[in-house]
Amino acid sequence: MISRLLARQWVRDTILGLALLCATLGLMFYPQECMSAAKDGLTLCYNVIIPSLFPFFVLSSLVVELGLAGYLGRALEKVMRPLFNVSGACASAFALGFIGGYPVGAKTAISLYEKGMCSRTEAERLLSFCNNSGPAFILGVVGAGVFGSSKVGLLLYLAHAAASVCVGILFRFYKSGGSKRDRERPAPRFQAQRFTAAFTGSIKNSFLSTLNICAFVVFFTVVIRLLFLSGVLSGLSWVLGTLLSPLGFSQEWAERLLTGFLEISSGVWTLSGSGALAGRLSMAAFMLGWAGVSVHCQVLSFIGGSGLSVQTYLVGKLLHGGLSALFVAGLFRLFSFDAPAAAYLADQVASIAGLDFRTALVISTVSAWVVWLLFFAAAAAAIRRCRRA
Repeated sequence: MISRLLARQWVRDTILGLALLCATLGLMFYPQECMSAAKDGLTLCYNVIIPSLFPFFVLSSLVVELGLAGYLGRALEKVMRPLFNVSGACASAFALGFIGGYPVGAKTAISLYEKGMCSRTEAERLLSFCNNSGPAFILGVVGAGVFGSSKVGLLLYLAHAAASVCVGILFRFYKSGGSKRDRERPAPRFQAQRFTAAFTGSIKNSFLSTLNICAFVVFFTVVIRLLFLSGVLSGLSWVLGTLLSPLGFSQEWAERLLTGFLEISSGVWTLSGSGALAGRLSMAAFMLGWAGVSVHCQVLSFIGGSGLSVQTYLVGKLLHGGLSALFVAGLFRLFSFDAPAAAYLADQVASIAGLDFRTALVISTVSAWVVWLLFFAAAAAAIRRCRRA
């Protein structure tokens, strides 16, 4: 019934018009609060988003533009093809997705497809499992910052990584017949650019991509603040909590789930409050796997007119969140997490939270270029091996 109504154009236009009207009224009734939320979003972009994502965007672009992914593909074809049913060149997106965090892996996968280094089916498979959270966010922010335990951070990261691999294995059967024809089709010829052209183009495009992500971060920061102030989030939480009450969900847990469903950073910070540790860990694992609507909008802005399936990406993220929660629930019974955090860990959390822009930028840039040098060394080794053969 609902799907039939949403299929009608006038219904969708009416819902969109009402949403825009409510947003306008919210900005009029809560101007100071919205300005404060926007400033918080800009501060987050300045201190975290720009220094953490921009260097890795440059790195991913150079890996593709210089043809390093193609050389790596020859060396890793025997690993990626049996495991995920994708070409070896896709290993660059898989690796960068784990190191750089959202949405570096997805952007790399889309770049590989646009440059003809993988087929459409392979790119859609890759999107389902390569857009992952980075280790710095899970170990530092979620583990040490939210739960005050490095052991918890390690548990969440292992479950997150294992779930991503499982989703990739499941999606290897996606359009398996079509993928066979893709392998039989001659691979498109890719002409690598000169380093000067690739470097300048990567800097420009990466800067624009980073600004694009910052716009979404600020937007969703304001939206979540308006939902809290207007009581909409509380009302939705009451409805969801009532529906899920047989599963032990309360309004507080429903509100946490809805917040993380929209924006992952705000969602995980709500888990620092009361509640059973096992439940909070499972919900944190789900949020990290799902990534949030804010991250999905960032990825969809990159997909754009590429023609890649959005449905495949969303189903993959939903599976990632569910599997992560299941893995954490299982691992929680094997390990003890009742011990309090050590004093030195609290000092580390304080130092992480107090990083200024220059320090964060230097750390992120050095990490990105170290990874790029590793890619370059691996590609050079693959080239020498091919010449010997």
